[in-house]
Amino acid sequence: MRWSKYFMPTAKEAPKDAETISHKLMSRAGLIDKTASGVYTYLPAGYRVLRKVENIVRREMDRTGAIELLMPALQPANLWQETGRLNKMGPEMIRFIDRHNRLMLFGPTHEEVITDIVRKNFNSWKHLPVTLYQIQTKFRDEMRPRFGIIRSREFLMKDAYSFDVDEQGLELSYARMKETYEKIFTSCGLKFCLQQADSGVIGGKFSEEFVAQGECPELEIGHIFKLGTQYSELMRAVFVDNNGKEKPFVMGCYGIGVSRIVAAAIEGNYDEKGIQWPLSIAPFVVLIVPTNIDNTQIKESAEKIYRQMQHKDIEVLIDDRNESVGSKFADGDLSGIPLQIIIGKKACESKGEIKIRKENRLVEVTIDNITGWIEDYIKQQNNG
Repeated sequence: MRWSKYFMPTAKEAPKDAETISHKLMSRAGLIDKTASGVYTYLPAGYRVLRKVENIVRREMDRTGAIELLMPALQPANLWQETGRLNKMGPEMIRFIDRHNRLMLFGPTHEEVITDIVRKNFNSWKHLPVTLYQIQTKFRDEMRPRFGIIRSREFLMKDAYSFDVDEQGLELSYARMKETYEKIFTSCGLKFCLQQADSGVIGGKFSEEFVAQGECPELEIGHIFKLGTQYSELMRAVFVDNNGKEKPFVMGCYGIGVSRIVAAAIEGNYDEKGIQWPLSIAPFVVLIVPTNIDNTQIKESAEKIYRQMQHKDIEVLIDDRNESVGSKFADGDLSGIPLQIIIGKKACESKGEIKIRKENRLVEVTIDNITGWIEDYIKQQNNG
């Protein structure tokens, strides 16, 4: 990708309403654009990060045997009336009357919908255990949206629901999901802790939350619940056990704030110059910075490396803009791309420099060996 043809509008100043590091840097680095209070557009580079987080979540969830589906954001209120939660959510739940005079809502969570799906399609113990999950946009009409995407009115979430025949099965499903969450957050480069939590309007008998140890206090990135039979009893969701008796499903619920992970990763990985993305979720792995595109030797060397990176399927961005070298360096650090290849005056000696953004360290490498060096570094990081 060429920066001159890409859409990543950087800025020297953060928006006046930006309170947190992640909000300031995401805005300045051209990752998000505010559409309305608590509502953001993910610009191309920000969307690339979001998709990478999403794919890590999906990879680890699939490894557990969980099955992905996609439920509607639009939900009929009658399902929530079955559980008595319709009036418990308060004004955070966005409700409206449709053209047929039916009360509808935008889903802040999906316990009722998934329980309805399971009660209609699973009726025997032979179908269990099963865990179903989705990655989907949720809506909560926050009274005071703040902190950028951390507390917004529209956000991306992974929510999973386990269905077991008994409490022992739930304990196994819960433990497996807890371990999976630890893998997900570690893969995203986060430092986190686990603590017992209030189950709130989700309910159930026990819950724990994963909290990112970032700039913001209490940045919850994941929440896991032992629901038991709360929803299945209220919604008459039952199966026939191996003795021919009807029993309610024993449920667990597991949520991850996919978009919050993006903010948490920044809160834990930045310096005074900008973002320091973990390699696993960076919008690009490599940034090539030719210091003077009017210099034939510099330009040709940069273009050669660019073609090599593309051939090796390494995610690369080349800064071919007609900007000052100072601006290029500033934007490179702000964007947080992990590896910056700087091609400057030493190109005449067939040498370049690789800047490791996380360490702010420069390594001199011959131009012919740069691609191999990058490949080895990526392998080391992925295996480490």
